[in-house]
Amino acid sequence: MKIRRILAVWTAKAACSICRRMGRQGVTWAGKLALSVYPPVLREMAAEVRRDIFIVCGTNGKTTTNNLLCSALEAEGAKVICNHTGSNMLNGVAAAFVLAASLSGKIDADYACIEVDEASTRHIFPQFKPDHMVLTNLFRDQLDRYGEIDITMDILKGVICSAPHMDILVNGDDALAAYLAMECANPSVTYGISEQVTDTCDTQEIREGRFCKRCGERLSYRFYHYSQLGDYSCPKCGFARPPIDYDARDVRVGDQISFRVGDEHIVADYRGFYNVYNILAAYAAGRHAGFSLTHFNQMLRDFRPENGRMESFRIRDTAVVLNLAKNPAGFNQNISAVMADTRPKDLVIVINDNEQDGTDISWLWDVDFDRFCGDEIHSITVSGIRCQDMRLRLRYADIPSILEADVESAIWGRVVDGCGNLYVLVNYTALFGTRNILKRLEGEKP
Repeated sequence: MKIRRILAVWTAKAACSICRRMGRQGVTWAGKLALSVYPPVLREMAAEVRRDIFIVCGTNGKTTTNNLLCSALEAEGAKVICNHTGSNMLNGVAAAFVLAASLSGKIDADYACIEVDEASTRHIFPQFKPDHMVLTNLFRDQLDRYGEIDITMDILKGVICSAPHMDILVNGDDALAAYLAMECANPSVTYGISEQVTDTCDTQEIREGRFCKRCGERLSYRFYHYSQLGDYSCPKCGFARPPIDYDARDVRVGDQISFRVGDEHIVADYRGFYNVYNILAAYAAGRHAGFSLTHFNQMLRDFRPENGRMESFRIRDTAVVLNLAKNPAGFNQNISAVMADTRPKDLVIVINDNEQDGTDISWLWDVDFDRFCGDEIHSITVSGIRCQDMRLRLRYADIPSILEADVESAIWGRVVDGCGNLYVLVNYTALFGTRNILKRLEGEKP
C-alpha cells in the first residue's frame, strides 16, 4: 500500500472532521485534499470495488434515487460505498471513496452507488468506467453553467460512448433521455409509467422536450405526467416512447405513494409524484443488477430522507418540511407536493445566486407560482440573497409576501407567528445552511 495513498486518506478524514466541528459539510474539501496528496486515489479505489459500480445522472432526483438504491442494496446484505450527501463533482466522488476507506487505505465494498453531476462526468469517467448508469431525466438547469440542454446531452453522449460495456437504465417517459440512450450503442433498460396519473391541463409548465430530437417535428403526447415526461411520439419520423421494462401501474399519490411493478406492490410514506420515479428507478436498477429486492418495502419504511429532500423537522409546535427546488421542473413538482397537503400552510422560499446555484435566476419566471394563490396558503416569506427578485416574481402573480433576507429570522418568524405547518423551499447553496439552522432550532428547548 502506497504511503501517499494512506496519507491522502488520513488527510481527507481529518479535514472532514474539522469542517464538521465548524458546522460545515467538509466533503468536497476532503476529496480535493485527497486528490492533491495522491492523484490516482480515486482510480485505484474504484478498481477495488468487488462487484459493480452504479452512477446516477440526470437533472432532478439524483440524490434521492442514489440513496434509495444504496439502501436497497445494503438491505440485501451488500457493502456499498455511496456519496450520500449529494456532493457529486470530482472532489465529492473522490471523498466518497477515501472517507469510506480504512485508516490503512483499503476499500471494503461490494458495490458503489455514486451520484454524478452531468457536466462532471467528463472528469470522472477517465477515473473509472461504471457498470451501470441510471439516467433520471434531462431538464433545463443553471443556464450560465450548463447552457442549453443540447450541451448537456452532448457531454453525456461522449462519456457514455467512452464506456461501451456500461448499460443505461433510462427513464423512458423522458423524450430527451430516451433519445440519448437510443443514440448510444450501449445496452439499455427502461423504466416509466404507462398510465395517466394526474391531470396537468391546468398547469403552465414549460415543456422542455416538445420537439423531436431526431427530426425537429413537434412531438405528439397522449398525456403528460409533468414537464416533458409522458407518452410521446413523433408524427413525422416515428420516434416514440420505447417499450417499458419496469412499468409502474396502479399509481396512487397523496399522503402516501403506492404502485405496482411486475408482481411487486411498493408502498412508501412519501409525498410528491416525482418520488414515484425516484423509487421506481432505484427498484429497476437493483433488479437489473440481479437482486431479488425482497426487503425493498421494509427499506422504504426505514428510509429517512436527508439532505433537504422532503426532510422533516419539529420546532416547538410547528411541523417543518425542507426540500430542494433548483430549477423550473423541480420547483413545479415541489409546488405540487406542497399543494397536495390541503391543510393551511406557511412557506419560506430561499433563493441564492452563488456560483454553484447559477447566477442567472431568470428561471424563476418559468415556475408556476400562480398555484400558490389558494386560501390554504397562510403566508409566504421570501429570503436569501435574491429575496427581492423572488418577491417581485410573486408580485407579478398577485401573491403577497413577507421579505426577510436572513434565513433564520424568516423561519423563526413563521414558527412564532405561523399556522404550525411550514414548508421551506431552498435552492442549492441555501440547502446546507438552512438545514443546519433547522436542526439547531429543533434541538433548542422552548
